[in-house]
Order: sequence, then C-alpha cells, then structure tokens
Amino acid sequence: MSEPRENRWLLWLVAIGFFMQTLDSTIVNTALPSMAAHLGESPLRMQSVVISYMLTVALLMPASGWLADRFGTRRVFLAAIILFTIGSLACAQSQNLWQLVVARVIQGVGGAMLLPVGRLAVLRAFPREQFLAAMSFVTIPGLVGPLIGPTLGGWLVVYASWHWIFLINLPIGILGAIATARFMPAFFGAERQRFDIYGYLLLAFAMVTISVSLDGLAELGLKTVVVTLLLIAGLAAICVYVLHAGSSARPLFSLTLFHVRTYTIGVWGNLFARIGAGAVPFLIPLMLQVSLGFTPLEAGLMMLPTAIAGLTAKSWVSPLIQRFGYRQVLVVNTFLTGLMITSFALFSPQEPLWLRIVQLALFGAVNSIQFTAMNTLALKDLETAQASEGNGLLSMIMQLSMSLGVAAAGAMLGAFSDYFGHAEAGTALSAFQVTFACVGVITAISAWIFWQLDPNDRECSEAGHVELE
Repeated sequence: MSEPRENRWLLWLVAIGFFMQTLDSTIVNTALPSMAAHLGESPLRMQSVVISYMLTVALLMPASGWLADRFGTRRVFLAAIILFTIGSLACAQSQNLWQLVVARVIQGVGGAMLLPVGRLAVLRAFPREQFLAAMSFVTIPGLVGPLIGPTLGGWLVVYASWHWIFLINLPIGILGAIATARFMPAFFGAERQRFDIYGYLLLAFAMVTISVSLDGLAELGLKTVVVTLLLIAGLAAICVYVLHAGSSARPLFSLTLFHVRTYTIGVWGNLFARIGAGAVPFLIPLMLQVSLGFTPLEAGLMMLPTAIAGLTAKSWVSPLIQRFGYRQVLVVNTFLTGLMITSFALFSPQEPLWLRIVQLALFGAVNSIQFTAMNTLALKDLETAQASEGNGLLSMIMQLSMSLGVAAAGAMLGAFSDYFGHAEAGTALSAFQVTFACVGVITAISAWIFWQLDPNDRECSEAGHVELE
C-alpha cells in the first residue's frame, strides 16, 4: 500500500489519463470535414479516422491487465502516455489519410492502457472501502472530456487549424510522463500467469475482420465478395474462440461468465444498443457542417446539450431502477434512444434551432441512462472472482460496439450517398436522414434483448458504472 500523499498524486495521474482518452475520442468528430479538405478526401468517407482509434483500444484492452501484472503499473502507464503523445504528434504531422490512420492506431495503443492500468493501480493502492470514492474522483475529468471535446475541437479548427486538436495533447502528455515516473506506484501481479495468446489472436482477428468488412464497401472500395468473406472469417474466428475457451484451463475470457444471466443480457445489450450511440457523435457534426452549413465551432456547440443532459441524467438511473426494475427501464429507454436517433432525420435547414437543441438534449439524457443501466446490470451479479474478467470483456465489447457503430454508419452513409447522388446532385442531407432512420431502428429493435430480463429485478449496484464510464 502506498502512502496517502502518493495516493493523492496517483488519483490525479489516472484522472488526467482518463481525461486525455475521453477528450480525444470526442474532439476529433467536429474536425473531420476540415481534415478531409486538407487531406483531399471526401468528408463522408472519413470514418476510418475514428474507427482506427476505437478498434485499437478494443483490441488492446484485454491485454492491459496482463501487461501491468507482468511489467508493473508504472512502466505500462508511462509507456501508454508516451505512445499516446507520440501518436498525437504523428496525427498532427500526417500528410494523407493513411498516415493519419496509422498515427491514430499508435494513439489507440496508448489510450487502450490509460484507464484500465490506472484503474488497476487505484484498486491496489486503496483499501476496498475507499475504492468507490477514489474511482468517483477519477471519473469526473472523464465526464468533462466529452462535455468540452466537440466545442473545443470546433474552436481550434476555426481559430487555429485541425492539427491543434492533437497538438494540445503534447504538453499534457509530457507533464503526465514526468509525473508518472515520479509518483506512479510500481505494482506487479502476485504471480506470473500465462497469457492466452491463442484466444487473444482469435478475438483480435474477429474484431478487425468484422470492422473492416463493414467499412470495406464505403471507404476501402472492397468488392462485395471480399467483404462477405471477411465477415464470414470474423464470425468463424468467434466460433473457434468459443470452442477454445470451453476446453482451455485459462482462457482469455471464460465462458462461465455467461452462466450469469444478467451479465449475458448486459453484454449482448451493450453490443447492439451502443451501435447507435457510436454512430451519433460521428454523424451529427458531419451532417451539420456538410449539409446544413454550420462552422466547426457551431457544430461543436450543438453537441453541448447532449453532454450536459447526459451528466444530469446519470443521477436518475438508480431511482428509476429501484421503482420500475431493470427490464422496464431498459426496454422503454432503449426504444426511446432509437426513437431519438430516428428523430435526427428531421434535421433540415427549415427546422428551428430550439427544436434541434431539444432533440439533442433528450438524446443525451436517454443515452446516459442507457449506458449506466446496461453497465450496472452486466456487473451487478458477478462473483468477486469473476469481476475483473467480466469487467475486461464488457469494456472490450463497449469499445467494439462504438467502433461498429461508426463503421456501420459510414457504410450506410456511403451507400445512400451513392444512391441519391445518381438521382440528383447535392442530396447529402437525404443520405444523412435515411442513415439516421436506419441506425435508430436498429437501436430500437435491440430493446428486445432486455425483454428477457426478470421483471422483478430491481437491485441497483453503484459500482458497476463507476468503473466503466
């Protein structure tokens, strides 16, 4: 156990790392049209900039705990900050789309380890009775990141250039690296465990091939047969992993997790219900700038109601679940989330500003309730021995779903743009509207997953969402 003064520094370090990660995941969306113009690309085909980061984070998260146990929390956290900072510099120096995508992958390698390793250090530094309060402190900056990210990104694009959305990470990263080397405790695992490299490679292959297959038609120009083969290969890898996990003594993620009904429903719900949540932050700033003539700053400011309403709604979750139960809350709220996403198809030059703000605020509220309720549901019934493994798999599923959301939205947007483009020029708005309608319907249909819950289940654990959001 480290000293109290060192513990305070540890909390600030982890909080800064969480802030860097969440800020970066939201600040980029507003700048995509400006990046596209500078790099000579279509703004409707820039989803790989977002997907590459999210997918890399999802790929590396399962290995972060093992790396921290093997090499120590200080070394791994320091390496994460350095890689994130180097990746940020490389993003700012990129001269074409593929250089930017590679730089985002480097950023993602660092970002994947910031929160999990930091959370692990906090878990080992603080006694169990103080852990909840410690993680609550750490997550506050992580909630501020999405709040200011879109607006800050828009301001930097208007008054400086898109390069600065990455360059602002440099001073934070340098100070964070110095502080990590000085104050981060060096915790190691109690015993050296074998890493399930075979299972990890199977899941990594599945995630990459499925994501590339969704993005293949829209941005990569792959033929339908190639996309189909990639999708089949990804699904086959998942099937092989299930067989592997069932026969392995120490699989990456044990199948016994799915013996817990609430965890199973929570994971499947996260996978499908978050697709819409991943698509909206990508689509909204893009549509406002490309189709409605907003400046990057104006598009960023339009995302503020979503973030503010989301922060406000988090306190409503526990009372709602205590009164109505998980099934009723999640079924109704998932449908409402899909309905609000579909309502963005009403965006047009004639729509009044106040109505857009109301739509975005309502989406932020129901989306926040959705995230918190799903995460709490998934983790609340796991035994202590399963908590770390279950939390790791859920974190990976969350990141994967957000990546799939952007990939699916990009694929639909590209397909509908081609369709409407052949019929009439300048119909990008119609492509956005139909894409929102489709994404909303997909989200609403996922409410059926939560219908499988016990209607009498009302217990609401506070620990579940604190560690994840």
